[in-house]
Amino acid sequence: MRIIVTGAAGFIGSNLVHALNARGIDEIIAVDDLEQGDKFRNLVDLRIADYIDKREFYTSFARGHYGKVETVFHQGACSDTMQHDGRTMLDNNYRDSRVLLDACRERGTRLLYASSAATYGDGAQGFREQPACERPLNVYGYSKLLFDQVVRRALPQTRSQVIGFRYFNVYGAREQHKGRMASVAFHHFNQFRNESKVKLFGAYNGYDAGRQERDFVWVNDVVAVNLWAFEHGAVSGVFNLGSGRAQPFNDIAVSTVNSLRALGGEPALPLAALVQGGLIEYVDFPDALVGKYQCHTQADLGALRAAGCTHTFAPVEQGVAAYVRQLAEGGRGRGASREAESIVTRASLSEQGERSRGN
Repeated sequence: MRIIVTGAAGFIGSNLVHALNARGIDEIIAVDDLEQGDKFRNLVDLRIADYIDKREFYTSFARGHYGKVETVFHQGACSDTMQHDGRTMLDNNYRDSRVLLDACRERGTRLLYASSAATYGDGAQGFREQPACERPLNVYGYSKLLFDQVVRRALPQTRSQVIGFRYFNVYGAREQHKGRMASVAFHHFNQFRNESKVKLFGAYNGYDAGRQERDFVWVNDVVAVNLWAFEHGAVSGVFNLGSGRAQPFNDIAVSTVNSLRALGGEPALPLAALVQGGLIEYVDFPDALVGKYQCHTQADLGALRAAGCTHTFAPVEQGVAAYVRQLAEGGRGRGASREAESIVTRASLSEQGERSRGN
């Protein structure tokens, strides 16, 4: 079974490769751009059959240069939401994806790709996979929505599986290369290590300090749902992939600080005590984000559940605590991946149990 993973040296892509390796799959072609050379660290503990630079991949794949490919996990994209160059964003996130979709349809290759909750914009109309809810606030969100729209039009005439997952706020192992686009949990971990406090935005848009909320989803859960889709080739469509639970940024900060305190033998403290003690600090909301910031996101999982996915998602208190322990142990990959493997195994066993009961 030959698999292709684009963005394989990136955050979600490298976690997917590791999970596939854990299932005994190593005939994997990794596709990425290693101009940012330190991303190689996400590949060193993985088993792959080949590495292809993204600049040559899409055209070569369309020409059939890689033989029979079972599935493409398309995770490669420009994910910098502060990138305002529309040409760059559309070339990376729309045009390359369009070439890939056309080739997969022609060759009968399954395509599981990364969309984004940025397609919903401020979420005023809700977070359902419906055009009425889709109002992106930036060109990144638009680039993802444009490809989703192409997929929707193509699905009725497509014989092979095509699934787009609208990722919400993903955090977890192997994101150390992402810089400013790394998760809040990653930044909080490093802030507390360096400054003995974490910083959150103050009041904005009717939300009190630290009360802006997002659907934070652990990368282990993202991997588990991708592998569920891999096991269910008859399922196609565009689906939300979040926890289905909105939690305030305060919860990330409290979980991070208390997890680090626990590692130092100190007791957990409530939010008010952490703020009073200067361990959590609120800063003014930045002008650059006014009108471009999602103050609330929460994945509507109705379509995913209707498709048969019963995976249980970890709350912030569980996922962030595990992630902080991984980071504290220096676990960019191996330690985190062992836990991810356990999560995926439990998800697979749960699915087997559901099938054995005829559900």
